[in-house]
Amino acid sequence: MTASTKTTIASIWFRIVLVFAMALPMLVLYAISTLGPLLGRDLHFKPELLGYLVMSSFGLAAVLSLWAGAFVDRIGSRYALTILFSAIALAFALIATVENYYGLVAATTICGIAQALANPVTNLLIAQQVPPEKKAAVVGLKQSGVQFAALFAGLILPGIASQYGWHTAFWVIVPVAILFGLTTHFVTPRQHSGSGRGFGISLPNSLLLRLMGIQFCVGISLSAFVTFLPTFAIRQGMPLPLAGTLIAVFGVMGMLSRIVLTPMGARLKDESLLLLFLIVIAACAMAVTMQASPDAHWRLWVGAVGMGLTAVGTNAIAMSMLIREPGFGPVTTASGFVSVAFFGGFALGPPLYGALSDYSRGLLLGWSVLIGVLLCACLMALALACARRRRAQALAMAAGPLQRATAVNVQERYNFMNK
Repeated sequence: MTASTKTTIASIWFRIVLVFAMALPMLVLYAISTLGPLLGRDLHFKPELLGYLVMSSFGLAAVLSLWAGAFVDRIGSRYALTILFSAIALAFALIATVENYYGLVAATTICGIAQALANPVTNLLIAQQVPPEKKAAVVGLKQSGVQFAALFAGLILPGIASQYGWHTAFWVIVPVAILFGLTTHFVTPRQHSGSGRGFGISLPNSLLLRLMGIQFCVGISLSAFVTFLPTFAIRQGMPLPLAGTLIAVFGVMGMLSRIVLTPMGARLKDESLLLLFLIVIAACAMAVTMQASPDAHWRLWVGAVGMGLTAVGTNAIAMSMLIREPGFGPVTTASGFVSVAFFGGFALGPPLYGALSDYSRGLLLGWSVLIGVLLCACLMALALACARRRRAQALAMAAGPLQRATAVNVQERYNFMNK
């Protein structure tokens, strides 16, 4: 085998590991979404309580993300990836063996460890090992792993669960996580010079705060949408396998969105306006979804496609912005803060939607609030665009005198040499 072939294989495997490092921690969300009706039936709990399962996982992820960046910097990508895949194997093994709702909550909580580590460790690997001109494309590819999880959960897990039971469907994930945990040393640096940073929390700057606000609002709407879309579809008379296919379609559209839009955003002068455009379309897609009825299932498909193509892509674009724009702060730390906001939104969205639906004895209030949250994200995206424009102008003004002084020095030297 030639050196070129080995390099190509190593590059492909590196990207596969990145995809699964993002897919497996998020798989619990889509698995709960598609298998939720079966879990509720066998473990005897209401559909509204699905939101608290998501909250347990992403709530822990949001808290741990405050220190995840510093933790990854301290121990290095190899050990961080090993912990990530080990946590997934343990969590899914426990989920497959639980006998009541509270055991299910405890098991899903463990996934929060992996979710907190996923973005900092994968972003660090990209920053270290991917050439600058390819970073945006690789970020889009690895972020598409999240939607690959949705595709798998929507197409494969319902079939396994119907044939062999939902316990087996969760057991299937365990050997996959163990396999990737055993092979992480092939894609990570052999040595890691720790940053020596402590685990104190430094405050995010103003640009990062705006981006965090956007991701928090998107997280609220996106998690509630994904968690309750199959349940909402079943209430409109759609069969369970077809309702699971909604999540698969959502996943495919999300993969396409992240792979295509992330490099596209990197070519723009300011990705903030792209975020604004995508979130506006997402709000419209959710407005169509809430109008679904037993005679208008097509609105559910429009919602799944629209949310997958737009809201899903915003997180990948945000992560690409962190890697390429130093104004947000160090990559791992900034990734951790954005993850705090995104996971915080994910933790809050499903129980909020469930509580609103229970309070109003219907679903329209929940959908309306989610649309309002997306509109708030639009305002924050506009504020981020304005802040970045002001920063660029300030940097240009600061650089102006230096450039003029340099030009004068060059001209003086030229004149001196030609005397």
